Amino acid sequence: MSRAVVLLALLAGACTPTFNWREMAVSPANLHTTFPCKPDQAEHKAAILPGREVVLHAMGCETGGATFIVVYADLGSEADLTDAIVEWKKASLASTKSGVDREQPYLPAHALGLSQSVMVRARGQRADGSAVQSQAAYFARGTSVFQAVVYARALKPEMTEPFFTGLRFE
Repeated sequence: MSRAVVLLALLAGACTPTFNWREMAVSPANLHTTFPCKPDQAEHKAAILPGREVVLHAMGCETGGATFIVVYADLGSEADLTDAIVEWKKASLASTKSGVDREQPYLPAHALGLSQSVMVRARGQRADGSAVQSQAAYFARGTSVFQAVVYARALKPEMTEPFFTGLRFE
């Protein structure tokens, strides 16, 4: 009897998908996204713009050799949105010593139509020196700026496509 239970447990584990996509709401930003695993949440203060500290709200998880993160900050005003997107993108690329492979416009449903809203594909290295690829989207809505990013040794469409196509505002 115990052998049957062990066998069933092994088979059930073998059928568990690596990417178990689920829709999540990023509140109070009203952004809907899909994560391939249950995300943890965190907050910390950071300077997105020189001399201007804001609270960054993050959701993220790791599965299948990739890290999936959505981060946002409310700037309290629309005046600095474009500069914040530009600075955030620069800081993110610098943190992984990345060079841009490709950059293109990106606007999830109901985001602000800013020319700085982009999707960036890059290659760099982690703090331990190992290679990392990233695909990141930068966009805004209301008075908030957003970054959605996937990091992996080698990005694959099954990692990135559901994550980025699932981003939309209600």
